[in-house]
Amino acid sequence: MRSPVVLDLDGSVGRLTHATVLVLREWEESIRFGCSLGRMRRFQRMLDETLPRKHGTVFLGSGDFHHLTWPLVERVDLGERFEVVVLDNHPDNMRFPFGVHCGSWVRRVAMLPQVAHVHVIGITSGDIGRGHAWENYLGPLRAGKLTYWSNGVDVGWAQRLGLGAAFRTFPSADAMVDAFVSEQGGGSRPAYLSIDKDAYAPDVAMTNWDQGTLSEAGGAAIVTSLRGRIVGSDVTGDISRYRYRTWWKRRLSAMDGQVEPDAALLATWQAQQHALNLRLLALIEANLTSARSGAVPAGW
Repeated sequence: MRSPVVLDLDGSVGRLTHATVLVLREWEESIRFGCSLGRMRRFQRMLDETLPRKHGTVFLGSGDFHHLTWPLVERVDLGERFEVVVLDNHPDNMRFPFGVHCGSWVRRVAMLPQVAHVHVIGITSGDIGRGHAWENYLGPLRAGKLTYWSNGVDVGWAQRLGLGAAFRTFPSADAMVDAFVSEQGGGSRPAYLSIDKDAYAPDVAMTNWDQGTLSEAGGAAIVTSLRGRIVGSDVTGDISRYRYRTWWKRRLSAMDGQVEPDAALLATWQAQQHALNLRLLALIEANLTSARSGAVPAGW
């Protein structure tokens, strides 16, 4: 097994045995929530220079850093196309004119030629409802490179625009998981796995963002459905407190409904998160690509 990596941007990820920890706190203000494309490319170059070529699951800290999945996916070099499976309460495919942020990166990943398809599963957010339809990038949905898996959201507008095939909606999280697992059962394509813990119900783990209804067992079923196909992975959605120095980040994060965690409960929630991280790491390691023949990709 490869050693896990912690990108320590906010101090929220607890101690992981044998982990490689990159202390990157000087990047927190400039990267957290969102950044320019130039800043992202500089961060990517730094990763390429410092991140071990062979490593395990990458822990990103708060979900405010989920856009760092983009450069991690770009590092995967298989010589064949692969899918990206994202557990998230949000589509992360929303318009953002200032570069890339934690809610817009999926479009960037879907555009990569080596990515065959992106599945975002666990969405209960109104971001894919009619009121926010105009904010979604429609290109990857129309191109057949992106599928939303949701429950409890009215997505009738997508049918009217001819996008129904890209929207898989279900009455419950259990029904959603069952359908995804059934579809993946016959799959053979390699997969990169990205877990944002805001897909889980709050009793599983508290995060910085509004949360979905996925149970821990449901998430485990999704990961297990990719058994022998996982070629890279990251975990985000840890909880931390931070006040942006940049005014537009304060404004936009507030508009997105982000609430500062209760300081009195933060330690309890972080302990809950750490225990879940350990279980997720064991789960991912149990379902890695070891069953596949052929070369192990760069970074793994």
